[in-house]
Amino acid sequence: MVKLEEKGIRGIKGVIFDLYNTLIDIRTDEESISTYEQISKWLIYQGVKISADDLKNEYKRLVKEAMDSKWEKYPEVQVEQIFIKICKSHALWNIDETRLGTEASRAFRAGSLRRLQVFPQSFRLIEELENYPKVIVSNGQRVFSELEMRYFGLYDKFSHVVFSSDFGHKKPDPRILLEGTKLMGLEPEEVMCIGDNLENDIVPSSRLGMKAMHIEEAWRLFGV
Repeated sequence: MVKLEEKGIRGIKGVIFDLYNTLIDIRTDEESISTYEQISKWLIYQGVKISADDLKNEYKRLVKEAMDSKWEKYPEVQVEQIFIKICKSHALWNIDETRLGTEASRAFRAGSLRRLQVFPQSFRLIEELENYPKVIVSNGQRVFSELEMRYFGLYDKFSHVVFSSDFGHKKPDPRILLEGTKLMGLEPEEVMCIGDNLENDIVPSSRLGMKAMHIEEAWRLFGV
């Protein structure tokens, strides 16, 4: 464990972390028909009849409609709400659409995964910053992103976890980053934001007055 002052970083009392491609190394494929084939077959046993092609087309259409209906520059949806609509429209018998929407979202995520692992350097970085309050601010879907964090033992290492699906908007909207500072009871200039994406993490946090750092720069600085 180190103090940020020892690394030449002064005035910082808390840290915001991005999640994907910062802490978790992930690759998904939501374009491949094979992803939808798996979900279409799984839905057979849930009482929902829809082909892989129709599932893909309907999923894409409903996401676009949900995005377009919002008065947001950077809108976000809740993926389980999309699957609730799909399952309800194609049910063969009475279903618990809310439960099935959640389970279908997780099955969809599992089917789309091509890689999911933690960056060991990032895990060590979190341990180095153990004495600082830390918040996750992620463009993620709580319905499955929280479970991925818990699977890797990451969730409880943060005082708060903010997912874009909870807010209806996503980074680079500054409001979701400010929510992270608010939860720590800090001002933006007292916070360091660590992420992998220039547009979503580095630029908007810098404009808010935070100290912004790319995750690979943080690895080098802390020697992890």
